[in-house]
Amino acid sequence: MNGADSLVETFLAGGVNVCFANPGTSEMHFVAALDRNPEMRCVLGLFEGGVTGAADAYHRMTGRPAATLLHLAPGFGNGYASVHNARKARSAMINVVGEHASHHLRYDAPLRGDIESVARGVSHWWRVSADARAVATDGAEAIRAARAGNGRIATLILPADTAWEAAEAAAPMLPPVRLHRPRPDQVRAAAEALREAGAALFVNGPVLHGAFARKAGAIARRTGCRLVTDLFVPRIERGAGAVAIECLRYPVLENVAILRDVRHMVLLGAGEPVAFFAYPDRPSTPTPAGCRILDLCDPEMDIGWTLDALAEETGAAGAEPETLPLDLPPPPAGPLTPTAVGQAMAALMPEGAILCAEAITAGQPIADATRCARRHDWLANPGGAIGAALPLAVGAAVACPGRKVIAPTGDGSAMYTLQSLWTMARERLDVTVVVLANRGYRILRGELASLGVAEVGRNAARMLDVDDPELDWVALAAGHGVPGRRVEDAEGFLDAFREAMATPGPRLIEARLVEARLTGAA
Repeated sequence: MNGADSLVETFLAGGVNVCFANPGTSEMHFVAALDRNPEMRCVLGLFEGGVTGAADAYHRMTGRPAATLLHLAPGFGNGYASVHNARKARSAMINVVGEHASHHLRYDAPLRGDIESVARGVSHWWRVSADARAVATDGAEAIRAARAGNGRIATLILPADTAWEAAEAAAPMLPPVRLHRPRPDQVRAAAEALREAGAALFVNGPVLHGAFARKAGAIARRTGCRLVTDLFVPRIERGAGAVAIECLRYPVLENVAILRDVRHMVLLGAGEPVAFFAYPDRPSTPTPAGCRILDLCDPEMDIGWTLDALAEETGAAGAEPETLPLDLPPPPAGPLTPTAVGQAMAALMPEGAILCAEAITAGQPIADATRCARRHDWLANPGGAIGAALPLAVGAAVACPGRKVIAPTGDGSAMYTLQSLWTMARERLDVTVVVLANRGYRILRGELASLGVAEVGRNAARMLDVDDPELDWVALAAGHGVPGRRVEDAEGFLDAFREAMATPGPRLIEARLVEARLTGAA
């Protein structure tokens, strides 16, 4: 047994049985070890950002960490943006990064880089294995670190010689890290605050789906407080029967209006709401100046215990949460707008669908239209580094093979990680990608206006538009092995989306929005 064998066996013993990978020469012994253990599912991505993004979604949907396999400092650097998003989503992830053999490092070979510095900026835990005998123990500690605090990023740097030299057997699993809990007086204070007029329970993370969401909804029903969350959340359950949770918006002034009557805000599994960016003469946080904020349970604490304690303190046992109704819109007709896309999706997407959403400017109309569709999960991008939708769709489909995955995304965003289409085809994943083609980074035109720039000249337009030449998404999809279809009106989108929902396997729909055809720019 070598070090790589001991690491793979340690991962399997610890319940880590999926590896999203883009390996290179320094990882070949690890590849061979994976080959000797077919119970580990290996999924190849053609770009490291797709690899790490898929691992992010895998944890969001299963609650278990996946491993990634990356090649040296440049490989980790290529995956950095999606690891950043995973960190903001509080996903558990174990990155195995190959390094040159220890004796080779002093020669400063072309691919040598400072992996530790790259990893340090985005990992909660990182380590360089000292020798082959340490690899298994390091792997066990990486699993423990990734599962700590409700989900963290662990990065294990594996010099090639530690993978190929002789090693001991797999390491035993370590006990989980104990989660901290609020004090009883803090729970009582939170319960009292929630009974006051103008109270809001602000939640995030696992409180947005499943049993935790129902418990939070029961607390809100019993106390009369509002139940609120952020816009860009890791995962939220929506649709008929899901707990009714208010979501904030992107513009900070809209959130100021939404929260203007809040006088007491209890944070549970969430940080204080904050604007995505700073603007002249606009606040960084949308909460009213006089609002009292009680940080009851931060995202790394024992959220389940805290919910139970707060439910008991408020007498919420037996209370039924407010839930969303089934309210399907009529089939759209006419011009192809984001609202029409959302209406078609709401009318046709099946029960249990998973939406990996990164439509940016088109996202809010789609979110509004689908809120009361059939029950589904919505995965957003808490980290804001664009290019998330396609890798998230890969990870969600691997995690939940029996569910239809839908990825509405902007055309500019999708270009960051379009290689994920190939992985969808290779793995026969049941994913429908909807590219909202407005031919540019339209969000940035809005940001220019928010910063007081009234005119968009030639240079700015050249940096914001992607219409010369136009991206041909049907051709791009075909080149990656995914059938594609372009539509230009609501009826065409309705027909294409109906076909995609009825057909297993990957599909891509290029929805050319009407405003792009009218203006010639995004």
